[in-house]
Amino acid sequence: MSRVRIPPTLRAETAGEREVEASGRTVRELLDDLMGRFPALRGQLLEDDDLAPFVNVYVEGEDVRTRDGLDTPVDERSQVILLPAMAGG
Repeated sequence: MSRVRIPPTLRAETAGEREVEASGRTVRELLDDLMGRFPALRGQLLEDDDLAPFVNVYVEGEDVRTRDGLDTPVDERSQVILLPAMAGG
């Protein structure tokens, strides 16, 4: 299973967990597994069945939008980071 790091802004949806395991061969499958266990994440991560524009997902430090998006392959030892954009100024 891959390790998924959960940022503080999403930890309420994962019962406070900083990191969880999820399985899948692609980012889409991994997120489906994660959202199956933590349904409140769906509205935070997806919009129209694609990544929400304000959410970044990194696999081994690389933004999946620069790769194959939700179809980016994930190895079972991959480190995945969810990172919602933060507004500020």
